[in-house]
Parts: sequence; C-alpha cells; structure tokens
Amino acid sequence: MSGRRKALVVIPARLGSSRIPEKPLQEIDGRALILHVCDTVSRSSVIDTLVVATDSERIRRAVAEGGYEAVLTSTDHPTGTDRVAEAAERFHHDVIINVQGDEPFLPPSALDRIATALLDDPTLPMHTLAVPLVPADFEDPNVVKLVVDGAGNALYFSRSPIPHRWRRGKARPLMHVGIYGFQREALFHFVALERSPLEETEGLEQLRALEAGMTIRVGVHEEPFHGIETPEDLQAARGASSSTGKE
Repeated sequence: MSGRRKALVVIPARLGSSRIPEKPLQEIDGRALILHVCDTVSRSSVIDTLVVATDSERIRRAVAEGGYEAVLTSTDHPTGTDRVAEAAERFHHDVIINVQGDEPFLPPSALDRIATALLDDPTLPMHTLAVPLVPADFEDPNVVKLVVDGAGNALYFSRSPIPHRWRRGKARPLMHVGIYGFQREALFHFVALERSPLEETEGLEQLRALEAGMTIRVGVHEEPFHGIETPEDLQAARGASSSTGKE
C-alpha cells in the first residue's frame, strides 16, 4: 500500500530583476519580500515542505536567517519553473507547486485549494490560480489576463486585454496569479519542452504548456489581491504595511 501523497512548494528567487533591483531582498515592514512569501506559504495546512530555490548566496543566507530552507541552483535557468524543477529533483514529493517570490499577499486557503486538487486527482497535470480582474488593470501589460473554458481549464493567457470587449457578455475578466501546481511527472515533462512561439512572444511560460496540449485547471479566488510586479506595487505594499502598523 502506497503512503500519503505529499506536496512541496518551491519559491524561485533570483537576484537580478529588470523592474525592481534585487527584488527578493527588498524590505516591507523591515522584512525581506522573500520572507513574507515564505511566511504566507508556511501558514498552509496542506503543504508538507517549503524550500526557496535561488541563484544567490545573499538570498540563501537571508532565507536561512529567516528560519526557512533554501537551496542554491544554476544561474542559467531561463524561467522560474526551470529553477523549481532543479530544486524539486532533490525531493520526492508527488505534487510540486511553484509559488512566485513576489506574492506576499497570497491567501493560504487559495494555496491549499490548488494543492488539494492536485493531491486528490493524480490525473490533473497542472493547476493555477486567478482572481477577478480589477477594471483599472485591464490595459496594464504587467497584469496577466486569462480566459477559461466551461470546465475551468485555461484557454489562453495574455498581457493584452482579454476577453476583448466587443459587446456586453457574460465572460468575466480574470487576472492570473503567479502560482503553478504540477504533478511531479508533468513538471519534468514541461521543463523538457522547447520554448514555444507564443511563450516567447508574450513572455509567459504557461503558454508553452497550452501549446503542447497540457491541461491547466484554473481555480478562482473571489477576493482580489496583487503581487509585487512594479516599483509602484512595492511602494503601495510598504504604504499599506505602514498604515496597518499605525492602527
């Protein structure tokens, strides 16, 4: 009889960033961003193991000093998921979830939903997360939009406004959140695929999976939250933290 299936979260964190220099080490309320993400994941009731995968000794040290585990990975990975896969090779979990290192406001219940769906259904290769799209973000290319089919599977992801507002309809605009859950075999299949034309055009690695015919289930968390994508996002998070601290 096989044992209980287990879930691993890997948070990829590289030091280089084009929009926010050294983003994982930027502080919010006196604590590095990467540690805020670790704190969030650690509140999950489903995840068995958490590790940060990084190309930087500075990040590895900061994570260790914050009380979490980190592993050093290659500096040559083209995407965060490639970094996640290298780290996952050191573990033997059935489900691997890539939580991007700029999602400090991720509700643990939303993470639990993804992990539980994958743990309960080994035939489901991938699972990701979306929230209702705030109208002000509809035109923002830093905000990734997506559309789903009737079964809740992703049809397309884009930096462009989708679905196009040709006429009033029932399709609800959704914002993609930086979480990718995989069955172990699906993760290693994904990273073995060649980068796809749509992936390179949009700069979105999840399009590689869709072009290869992989199913990506989408869970919708009904309360919007926002990652740290831009310097403005970082300043807003700092401002929110300061306001909270004064109350």
